[in-house]
Amino acid sequence: MAKHGGFPGGMPGNMNNLMKQAQKMQRQMEETQKALEEKEYTAKAGGGAVEVTISGKKEITKVKLSPEVVDPDDIEMLEDLIVAATNEAIRQCEEDSQSSMAKVTGGLGGLGGGLF
Repeated sequence: MAKHGGFPGGMPGNMNNLMKQAQKMQRQMEETQKALEEKEYTAKAGGGAVEVTISGKKEITKVKLSPEVVDPDDIEMLEDLIVAATNEAIRQCEEDSQSSMAKVTGGLGGLGGGLF
């Protein structure tokens, strides 16, 4: 009569290899995530009149404004430029994150999705 549940004598060799590969991938993903968090992404708007820099953690670290873009009569334009530059920096960060994680996971969908 066949035994039910488990593998006699422990895990088969290919299961051990699979577990080792998964652990290695996890370490690589953690290292990649840490490296991404240490990067900075800068984007400009309004022909360079507004420059926003964010960290890999998607935190704004710097906003640089050209004096000519600071017009008290047109604050809305300045606000729009800041939003545009910030959104572009975030887009660059996300694109870099996805690209870097795809290299680690070999394109396996969903494995790195919860990390960032």
